[in-house]
Amino acid sequence: MKFHFPLLASALVSVVSAAETPKIFAGLLEKDIPVSAQVGIVLPPPEIDKYVAKVEAAARQDPKWFKEFSAQAKPGVPLPFHDKIGLTKEEYDEYRKLWSKREFKPLEEVNLLLRETLGGAWTLVATGSASSIANLRYHEKDDNFSSPNGELKRIDDIKADADSILGAWSGNEWKFEEETSLGKTKENIALGRFEGNKYGLVVYRFQEVSSEGTRIVDKSVAVRFVLGKAGYLKLPPPKAGRTEPGDSTEPTPPSPKPAPKPKPAPKR
Repeated sequence: MKFHFPLLASALVSVVSAAETPKIFAGLLEKDIPVSAQVGIVLPPPEIDKYVAKVEAAARQDPKWFKEFSAQAKPGVPLPFHDKIGLTKEEYDEYRKLWSKREFKPLEEVNLLLRETLGGAWTLVATGSASSIANLRYHEKDDNFSSPNGELKRIDDIKADADSILGAWSGNEWKFEEETSLGKTKENIALGRFEGNKYGLVVYRFQEVSSEGTRIVDKSVAVRFVLGKAGYLKLPPPKAGRTEPGDSTEPTPPSPKPAPKPKPAPKR
């Protein structure tokens, strides 16, 4: 009896690669399809700086009150108006108007790819300054991410309103937090989409603070990418003679060898 091992191996590969994309990536990224993305920051018009400087000056004059007032406000959005924030009502209205004109400014063009690992976990492979997110692994069964620091557990979903720093967007978030005698470590990742469903978003942040309160590391990255086929990277055509993903798994038969030339008849 003959055993066709190449065919058996091909069948196993087909079964493994048939795993469905986890729900958290549905509608955002397709397995093994690279997309073009942008690392960027959100900036309001520069005219807002003079108002920000006034608020900062007011905060230095009464830091205790300002800390308590800020703690009561919604995180990620401008503070509500108060007589003690250093702005008149007219200045505050102008500040809010300028804030509404903020834009996402691309800093770097990168590539983003969703990939399944051999252990059944999922990872986001990225280039450039976004490459740090590739250290995380998503485990669908437990609905968590793991990193060299530990386990990032699912927390409340995000539903950011239009006044938030990134604008209106929704998504899921995972967080790792640990405090020891040496300091405090935080790590977050969030996946989602902007309102209007044109762009997807990956936000990653890693922080380390010493026991004395000194910030050792504070790295954050926001990656925006176009949803759907419009964001797919155009790959070069397959080279002749090579088997590309999606081609037949059967080996290519060798080309027939040319018939040997007839030998001349021996002389008599």
